Amino acid sequence: MIDSHSPSPGPGRPKDPAKREAILAAAQVLFLAKGYEGSSMDAIASEAGVSKLTLYSHFKDKEALFCAAVKATCETRLPRRLFQLADDCRIDAALLAIGLAFNALVNSPESIGLHRVMVGMATQNPALVRMFFDAGPQQLLCDLQQMFAEAGARGLLTIAEPLRAAEHFCSLIKGARHFRLLIGYVEATDADAGSDEAHVRDVVATFLRAYGR
Repeated sequence: MIDSHSPSPGPGRPKDPAKREAILAAAQVLFLAKGYEGSSMDAIASEAGVSKLTLYSHFKDKEALFCAAVKATCETRLPRRLFQLADDCRIDAALLAIGLAFNALVNSPESIGLHRVMVGMATQNPALVRMFFDAGPQQLLCDLQQMFAEAGARGLLTIAEPLRAAEHFCSLIKGARHFRLLIGYVEATDADAGSDEAHVRDVVATFLRAYGR
């Protein structure tokens, strides 16, 4: 259920970026701890240390805030610079950097918790689940699709369908371990770092065998 609120105020003083960041941070904490339905805009405003009016001046409703929080998390863990191919780039190094960042993101406690929330919301609020996918996973696929299309045009890869290749790459990175974490079969530990890097290197090598020049 979406919180009801009074209309957003008209143009006034410029919005404070620090307050926006505080709101996003508070939203991430509460959405993961209490789920989407259990996190009210009042509680998020209180957690962020801002007024409810300030919160609504930045985000028109809870759905917009949720999607912004998901997008901010992805952009922080997977910065856009990773998808920009330098003139002298090595495609294997570029894929490794993206693979390591994506593997760390998708297997993080925050991401696992958020995926569990979305599975629980699948039948209750399918529209919200679609918004989550578009703000997070779909954006990653689009970034990879554009990167792979450019790499193909520059002769770095041989890819007829960049979007399908992007889906292949992400699926290979997630592998079986992500599902084990998702259902609580195993827990993530610091000792996984070495095996995670070996896994990503294997994925990059496999991907290049399929799509490399």
